[in-house]
Amino acid sequence: MEIRVLRYFLAIAKEETISGAANLLHLTQPTLSRQIKELEEQLGQKLLVRGSHRVTLTKEGMILLKRAEEIIAMVDKTEAEFNSMENKISGDIYIGGGETYAIKPIAEIMKTIRDAYPHIYFHLYSGNSYDVAERLNKGLLDFGIFIQPADITKYNFINLPDYDEWGVIMRKDSPLAQKDFIDKNDLLNLPLICSRQAIANELSENIFTKWFGEDFNKLNIVATFNLVYNAAIMVESGLGYIISLNKLVNTSKTSSLCFRPLSPKLESGLNIVWKKSQVFSAAAELFLEHLRKNFNE
Repeated sequence: MEIRVLRYFLAIAKEETISGAANLLHLTQPTLSRQIKELEEQLGQKLLVRGSHRVTLTKEGMILLKRAEEIIAMVDKTEAEFNSMENKISGDIYIGGGETYAIKPIAEIMKTIRDAYPHIYFHLYSGNSYDVAERLNKGLLDFGIFIQPADITKYNFINLPDYDEWGVIMRKDSPLAQKDFIDKNDLLNLPLICSRQAIANELSENIFTKWFGEDFNKLNIVATFNLVYNAAIMVESGLGYIISLNKLVNTSKTSSLCFRPLSPKLESGLNIVWKKSQVFSAAAELFLEHLRKNFNE
């Protein structure tokens, strides 16, 4: 299986037509069709259904699409690392993490590095700890930022000094908005929108579920999310109340939403992690040195 042909396949999946992909790739349609037919024969599976106006992926084609995207991303990352092996430090650093205001000191480190090394580039991937861990394990990310609760036993890590505060995001016209703090009894009969990571039962040290104790199973969870932006729109529409971290949603005077912290206070620590077997590029190694220096590791 050739990388070149995988790029051809991805182009067809994106354009949804052989002709469109051929134009994009500067190939003739017969040449592109032949390459894809040979790929199907090599894999022993039909990958495309050719319609009158567009092509669609078969079930096997969808599987190859996901794998091809990962393979191409890894190839591009590897090529970039080797292309940057010069006397001056340059290259790309790939970081994944959940939404958190605590990324601010890391952003300041990025700025410091960019000022000194303008040929270093940062690429951020947003997702919960499961999404980030999958990409870390496949080598598609150099570092991951995990918000607790998260399993970090398989990684090297640095504890970040900041904490994220848990609370409830609600409409300002909600009766609960008159309170300064929200306790668990306030939440038992409300429609709740929760982070899938926060309510994961497989985490033995899940501080979120421990905060609720025996009442956790009484919660009326009507929706779950992995990133909070769309969940905030659900709150605006009246679907429910988000239990989330502070400073992730606009709760300013002009917003229809507000944030109220939980009582007793609940905070989550943060870690920046990397694979124990990770071999870093010069740029990623430099970033790690700055992390250790700034966070006293």
